[in-house]
This record gives sequence, structure tokens and C-alpha cells, in this order.
Amino acid sequence: MTTRRHFMGQTAAAASALAFPLVGGAQAKSIKVGVLHPVTGALAYSGQQCREGALLAIEDINKAGGIKSLGGAKIEALLADAQSTPQAGAAEIEKLNEAGVSAVVGAFASAICLATTQAAAKYNLPHVVDVGVADQIVERGLKNTFRFGPGYKKCAEIAVANLHVLNTTAGRPARSVMIIHEESLFGTGTANLLSRELPGYGYEVKEVIKHANPTRDFNNIVLRMKQVNPDIVIPANYYNEYALLVRTMQQQKVTPKAIYSVLGGAASSYKFVKEFPDAANGIIDCNHWFNPRDKRAQDLKKRVEAKGLFFSYEVFMTYTAMMLLADAIERAKSSDRAAIIDALASSKFSNHIMPYGDTQFVNGQNMGAQPLMTQVVKGDIKVIIPRDYREVEPVFPLKA
Repeated sequence: MTTRRHFMGQTAAAASALAFPLVGGAQAKSIKVGVLHPVTGALAYSGQQCREGALLAIEDINKAGGIKSLGGAKIEALLADAQSTPQAGAAEIEKLNEAGVSAVVGAFASAICLATTQAAAKYNLPHVVDVGVADQIVERGLKNTFRFGPGYKKCAEIAVANLHVLNTTAGRPARSVMIIHEESLFGTGTANLLSRELPGYGYEVKEVIKHANPTRDFNNIVLRMKQVNPDIVIPANYYNEYALLVRTMQQQKVTPKAIYSVLGGAASSYKFVKEFPDAANGIIDCNHWFNPRDKRAQDLKKRVEAKGLFFSYEVFMTYTAMMLLADAIERAKSSDRAAIIDALASSKFSNHIMPYGDTQFVNGQNMGAQPLMTQVVKGDIKVIIPRDYREVEPVFPLKA
């Protein structure tokens, strides 16, 4: 709790910083970019991590000479706080538009991204989505919206296919599943996809349980888990709820054959692994992850940790989203919104730390984006699938 209080203190001042650029204020020539995240409210930790990723990217872009095709113009960050609600996110888009930004990067949560991209579309304002996984974000025909990472449909399909391979290789010890998900667009959408996909591979979905955000007590849900006794538990929720669910399972001595996450809010988080190593041990996650073989990713990780922060997916996803936008502005040779949208639409961005290859947008979705499968091993997070990025062999099941 100390961390959260300290963090809330830090972000309170930043919440009203929209009119005061944090980066590059002194330059005569600059390109204004909105950095929009939920830095207060229930999603504050993730929002602050996203903001940090954006600012690190802007620092690197400006240090490397800014936008060279515009005479070295610097990126200027206008900070905005979505306050963990879609309505506040949409209201911040209005302010950013009035402030004359050329583009927006954000806004972490699916429900917020759904609102902010729609609001930005009214002004033909380019919106690069950093994390939001709901596929509705890129299925509405919005020409201003670009998501660099994978959506939850792709993540769920890859997760289920890989689960089937792991289970089959192990002699099919796992046959039943229980899904625990948060109630918003992200959790509900992911749970619906999994419920549809899993039976086709021969798994019985014994129960699907929805919970509110925030939830501060998982005792009843874990008691129900004891009764249902699934072989595999699949959580799909944000950091706080994920961590509390798994810790409650540990306290009540509920040990399924696997905790197998799809976009698990804490499953591939160094913060979770450090704070609760025993609860985290062995958890498998299908999630956003950097290319572990790329030295630049390791260097960025060291920089983030030197600031006393964790190198979470929020940091490197937003860092890369900002780099994608800068690449588009460079090629557009303009701060004009329409020109930037055209440049994003034709992007072949490949100078990044993600395991994606060249960027190719179709209806605003990067078709080359893919999640990686990780597992918590000996207090660290290691890639297990695909083989091209594998750091350790997977352990499945955890409980024979």
C-alpha cells in the first residue's frame, strides 16, 4: 500500500499537467503529441507505467536529433489523465485537440481506448493505441486508429493452441478449465473467446466467474474454485485483482495443475514476481513481451530499473508505440494530422524491440503483432514459446 500512496502523490501533480509540456518546452520548433493514460483511479499503476514508456521514447527520439525530415523538430509531450474511466479519457481528447496536438498515444485499457479513439476520430486526430486489446477498437472502420500490438482474439487463439500442445505433449493430464475474469471489455471479451475456443480442443469449461474492478476479496471465488476443482485456472484481469486472486489461491492451498493466463495482469510482471515469488512460481502467461534476444530491449530494461521501476509490458508497449508514431512523422515530413495518418497506414516500421518483424496495418491492426508465452521460473520471467525466442523449456503441468 505504501507504493500506491507514494505513487498517487506523484501523479496528483501530473494529472493537471496537460497545458504544461514535460518535454522540449523551450524549443521554438516542436511537434505536440498527446500522452493519454489513466494515471489516477483504479488503473493508476499501469497508466503511470505507460506514461513512463512514452516519455523514455520521447527522450530517446529527441536525443537522437528529433524529427530529421522537419529540421530536427522535437517531440513535445502534452500529458493527459484518463482517470481510469472512458468518459474522462474522451474529455481529455477534447482538451488535447484544442491544444493542437498532431497525434495521441494511449490509452492503456480497452474500454478507455474505445472511447478515446472514437473521440479523436471526430477531429481526424491520429491515435496510436499502445495496449488496449479489445478487437472492437480496430473493427469500427476508424481511419485515425492504429494498434501496434495484438488484440485479444489473436492472443486467445495462440494461448489455446499452445495449451493444447503443452497438454498433449505431457499426456493430456489437464481436461477441465475455470476462467476468472474482470467485468470490463477486456476481461469479458477474453473470457468469451476462451469459452468458445477451449471445447473445440476437448476441454470442459467448468465455470466462468466475473468480478468487479476493483475487487478486494477473492475468498468466495477461491472457495468456489475448491468445489469445482478445475485442472487449469485461467485468470484474465488487471494487475491488482490478478495478484490478489493468485495470493488467495496460495493462502487457501488451491493448487491446480496449471495457472495459465491469457493477458494476465500480473502473470508476466516483474513487480508481481518480486513481491510474491511463491505465488508467481510456474505461472504461464500469453501476453505482450519484448524480444529477449534484442540488446536494445535489455538496455531499456536496465534504464527503467535504474529509475526504481519495473520493466512491465505497459512500459515497453507504450515506448514502442511512440517510436512507431515518430517513424510515421519522420516519413510524413509533416506535423499535419492527415499526412501522419497516411504515413501510419503505409508503415513498415521494423526498428523496434518487439518480436514482430515489419509493421503492416490492415484496418488499423498491425498484422505482424504476436504475443509470446512466458513462464515464471526461479524468480524470473522467461520466454517458453515460440521456439525462436525460447529461453527455457516449459514446465507443464506444475502439479502431477
